[in-house]
This record gives sequence, C-alpha cells and structure tokens, in this order.
Amino acid sequence: MHGGGPMGRFSTDPEKIRARNAEAPKIDNLLGRIFGLFKPYRNPLIGTISLVLIGAGLSVLPPLLIQGAFNQGLFPPNGGPNLGILTTFVFSMICIWLLAASLSIWQTYLTANIGNKVMGSLRVRMFAHLQSMELAFFTKTKTGAIQSRLQNDVGGVAGVLSNTVSSLLGSTVTVLASMVAMLLLSWQLTIVALIMLPLMVLLQRRVGQVRAKIASKTQESLSEMSSITQESLGVSGILLAKSFGRQASEVQRYENENRNQIGLQVRQTMSGQTFFATVQVFMSSIPAVIYLCAGVLILHADPISIGTIVAFTTAQARLLFPMMNLLQVSLDLQTSQALFARIFEYFDLRPAISNPDAPKEIDKDKLGLIEFENVTFAYPETGLDSEPTLKNISFSVEPGKYVALVGASGSGKTTISYLIPRFYDVTSGSVKFGGVDVRELNQEELISQIGIVNQETYLFYDTIRENLAYAKPQATQDEIETAAKAANIHDVIMSFPKGYETMVGERGYRLSGGEKQRIAIARVLLKDPPVVILDEATSAMDTNSERIVQATLDAATANRTTIAIAHRLSTVVNADLIIVLGDGEIVESGTHPELLASNGAYAKLIQSQKTH
Repeated sequence: MHGGGPMGRFSTDPEKIRARNAEAPKIDNLLGRIFGLFKPYRNPLIGTISLVLIGAGLSVLPPLLIQGAFNQGLFPPNGGPNLGILTTFVFSMICIWLLAASLSIWQTYLTANIGNKVMGSLRVRMFAHLQSMELAFFTKTKTGAIQSRLQNDVGGVAGVLSNTVSSLLGSTVTVLASMVAMLLLSWQLTIVALIMLPLMVLLQRRVGQVRAKIASKTQESLSEMSSITQESLGVSGILLAKSFGRQASEVQRYENENRNQIGLQVRQTMSGQTFFATVQVFMSSIPAVIYLCAGVLILHADPISIGTIVAFTTAQARLLFPMMNLLQVSLDLQTSQALFARIFEYFDLRPAISNPDAPKEIDKDKLGLIEFENVTFAYPETGLDSEPTLKNISFSVEPGKYVALVGASGSGKTTISYLIPRFYDVTSGSVKFGGVDVRELNQEELISQIGIVNQETYLFYDTIRENLAYAKPQATQDEIETAAKAANIHDVIMSFPKGYETMVGERGYRLSGGEKQRIAIARVLLKDPPVVILDEATSAMDTNSERIVQATLDAATANRTTIAIAHRLSTVVNADLIIVLGDGEIVESGTHPELLASNGAYAKLIQSQKTH
C-alpha cells in the first residue's frame, strides 16, 4: 500500500533514497506563525526581554570603566597611579560582572522554561490535531512518518524555541551598545572595526539557505528511519520477517537509510564551518589592526590615549561573541524554517470529516434505526475515477433487529460498517442513524451510541483491566467482571496469576486470538451501546469457543440493533435479515430459510462452506 510499488517496501538503493528526500513545503507567513507560538507566554517573555535589555545595557559599562581606570587610575595626566580611583573603578567592574552573571542565570531559567513549554504545547497540539483527522489520512500515511513529525521535527526546533528570542534580542542590544561605546571612544577606529560586516551578513544568508535544504532532507530521512523501525521492529513486522527469512533485507534497508542519515548529519554540521572560521579569524584579527591604526592616528597628531585604545579593543572584543551568536541564531532560524514548515504543514491539514456547525439531535424514539439510501462509495485514497466499493446500496435496520452482511472477501461488507459511525463519508446517497443523516450529527454523540468489535483486535500494552476499561474509564470492578463473564473470558482471566492486572504484552500477543476477541467483545459490552457492529467477531476462535461466545452474543445483543459481518454463515442463520453482497452491490436479502429457498447466491455460499 505504501512505498510506490511492489518493490517500494524493500527499496535499498541509496540513489532512490536520496531522490525521495524533498525540500520543505512552502508555508505562508512562516516567521509570523513561529513567533505567534510565544503569544500565550507574553508576561514571562516580557520579563525575559527586560532582563536581556538590562544585561545588554550593563555590557557597555566595563569598556568605559576600563578607559577611566587607565586614564585616571593607572596613567593620570599628573603624577603616578592613583590607587583610590583605580580601586573604585575595579570594584565597580566586579560588581557589574557579578550582577550581569546573576541576571544571565535568571534569564537562562526563564528562556528554558518558556521554550520547553512552547515545545510541549506544540507537541500536544499536533497530537490532538492528528486525533481529529479522518481514518483515510492514517490509511495513506506511514505511522513512522507521523511519529517522526511529533518527535524529530518538534524536538528539532527545541533549541530555537528556547533561545531564539532572548539570543536575538540580547545579542542585538549588546552589539548596538558596544557599537555606541566604540563610537564614543573613537569613530575612526569604529569604521575600521566594522568595515567587513556587510560581507559577513551576505555570506551568512547564503549559508543559511544551504543549511535549510539539508535540514529538510535530514528530517525526511529521520522520518523514513522511524517508519522502518515501526514497521520492522513491531511484533507483526518481526513475525513477517522471520516467517520469510527477510531479517537481512530489513537490516540492509535500515543500514542504507542510516548511511544516508549520517551523510546528511555530517553535511549539516560542516555547512557553514568555513564561514564561521572566517568570521572568527576576522573578528580576532581586528585588535591587531586597531593597534596599527591607533599608531597611525598618533603619528598624525591625533590625541588618542592608551586608555582609549585598551577600552576600544575591549568593547570591540565584546562584539565577537554576540556577533557570532547573531549569525548563528540567524542560521538556526533559516535552518529551523524547514522543520517548522513540516510541522505547520500538518497543522494546515483540515479533517475531511468534521462536525456540522449546528448538529442535530438523535431522535430517541428512533434510536437504533439505521438506513442506507442509494449509497455509493469509493475510498478517497484510490482516486475519484476508481471503481466504487459500494454501488447504490439501500436497506434499513429496525431498532433491536439483527442484520447479517455476508459475501465474498472484498464485496463491501466492512466498508458498510465504516460508514455507519462515519469513519468515511459517502460519495453519494446518505446513511441515516436514528432518522438523521450521520453528516448532520455530532461525531462524539454518534460514536457513543455504537460499539464495534473489529476482525483485528487491538489491545494496548497494559493490563487486562485497563484494556477493558478503555470503553468506560469510570467502570467499577463489578461492571468489568460482569462484561467479562458475558463474553465468557472471566474464568480465563482469573486463571492468570495476576488476574485482571495481567499485562497483555505488545498488541496483546500474550493472549490467543480467541482470548483477544473475547476481551474485545467484553469491552463493547461494558460500553453498553444501543447499536453493535461485529466484524467477524468470532473468526479467530475454535469451534467450541465460537459456539459459547456466539450464544453469549445472541443474548447480549437481544435488545440492541446488531450489524454482523460474517464469514462463517453458521453464525447468522438466526438473523432477522441477511444481506448478500457481491462486487459492491446487494445481490439478495432475506431470512435464512427464504434465501435457501430461492437457491441463489446465499445458497451457493452455504453449499461452498459445507464442501470445505
């Protein structure tokens, strides 16, 4: 289904892997949306900005104090060093540095707190948004790719969220304050110190564009690695690989993607290193150039003191770290835009199925009534021009009746069960629940009235009790045990050393197929809905268990509307109505005796199962 063809699942060609990696999607107003993430934390952010401004303001004072220490304390115009004045300047500088360090610690705490809260909120918002997406989204998207967006992409922007605002503002103010101090000391030397900055900014933009492209490809590769891990190391994937002896193939697939990831990580690390080395050499060489220029100024009778030269080089040196930080933050912003674009791409997905603006109420007098009126349906992921799975399906189920859907595999039985709780919307026609089109109902209200037992039972890696209580979190132990007894699983559970506190293992693999399905049935019985959908609910059971559970289901569904999808026709002989499907259409319908008497498709299915 995934992978772009029969061999896509096992593609190990590095060239194909590299070709698959794409650039980030284009998102409108990306920077505005990034900074909008900080809006709920406005007050702490104002406090952080205040600390940044104070710290940046303090950073301009030491060079000026150094000038005073040299010109008035060490080398005053008249006489030798003045220890009193020198002590005052030195003490003042120490106090400023201590205060700046304390403010820096406080600022770091606030930025880390805000950044991690923003990241946490972003991750929860994405998880909640994904929960709202329609079923079709998950059938055409790899689980590993979804996990990668939540973990790798959101985690990849953690540093940007934590440090961007404070680093950008703090470094900008520090650079501006240092420039002001340098101008106050000597405008001629300031021109010399800053003459190369425009070139550095242009180089930085180019490096940022390259790194953004690499970052996008890196995240695509991480997404693929997550998909491989999720597919191959899950219980089902491991069983499949061992069954066909494909472990070496899986290792090779992972190794190739890992090699691709290593190459991308190295490229991302090295991109810009030459640029930063050049900037560092340039900034570090400026003091030597300043000394030379100061000598030239002195030779030309420009009165520049030793204190001014030392103070200027100190102020210029303070430019190095914030300037490098500004360039790094700017690069990080450009790089992280690729990650943010991938994140916002998911946020911009709108669920194809959503609640109406003014939902209608279910008619309580018609609760349990299900009606299909000229329903045609084609799965969205197959394309609009594909052959419909269902064609002009019409039938109704009266409240409390038991209706069975039978037919060959692929005839549309399960698809009908998906349309009732509105997992998909019909292509044309309508599905009504309680006399109201399901598209006009609140989804939560609709699903609360329906209990579903799927053919493939899913259990969480948790205790049996928690798996049962998933249907009704507030259920008492007595209610849980009553449901388990009704599904004929209570005695089995109590035979385990820990009873209902037994861990079921990954996807319930510690239990047999029949035991898992009985737990699934008990879970639905605990929910106690007026409508029950059974999708081959007894298919994994042995004959004895099937007979017992079928009798239990018959009793449990006596007063409920029941839609049963059945492969074993012996389980539906007592149904109020049997609908026979073939190639997406209703071939015939009626009771078991009526259909046998007509000697049509149903009779042939019965005869086929008897001969097998």
